[in-house]
Amino acid sequence: MADKQKNVIRQVVAIGIGAALFVALTTVQIPVGFVPNVALQVRAAVLAFFAAVFGPVAGFAIGLIGHALGDALFYGSIWWSWVFPDAVFGLLVGLFAKKYAVEEGGFGINQLIGFNLVQLVANAIAWVLLAPVLDILIYKEPSNKVFAQGFVAFATNFVIILILGSLLAWGYSKIKTKSGSLKTEE
Repeated sequence: MADKQKNVIRQVVAIGIGAALFVALTTVQIPVGFVPNVALQVRAAVLAFFAAVFGPVAGFAIGLIGHALGDALFYGSIWWSWVFPDAVFGLLVGLFAKKYAVEEGGFGINQLIGFNLVQLVANAIAWVLLAPVLDILIYKEPSNKVFAQGFVAFATNFVIILILGSLLAWGYSKIKTKSGSLKTEE
């Protein structure tokens, strides 16, 4: 029972820290310029990292809470058709957390490839499919505009996660390996 309680507390803390980082990084972005309202966003890598370490519940909650709060605080309104795709992305990446072995210190080349294949597919589902369809259904946005935005969001998120998300997972995994080896030496 104590281990289950520790895990729940750990999940809640991870969600709080992850959502806070997601919100804080909302304005850290590089506009792509050729498609409106789409930018290269560091927060995508943070979401992918937290989902890879803490699993689907944390990934979903961080995407949902972080994006909704970020929109509300920095833009004055919540764009739900982009909040839900971030939540779904976090859920999908988190479903494979055990396979990545980040927490266990085993994030090697096979796990790196798996992580990036999963994030590629999750990004495609979230941004090429879900966000544009929700934009059309909820906000009656023109399809040519939202599918262009969705494709660019997919591509920019994939790249930032490929680079920064992979580095975060690899670095954290190496720290976990060292801390595990220090414990066995004591």
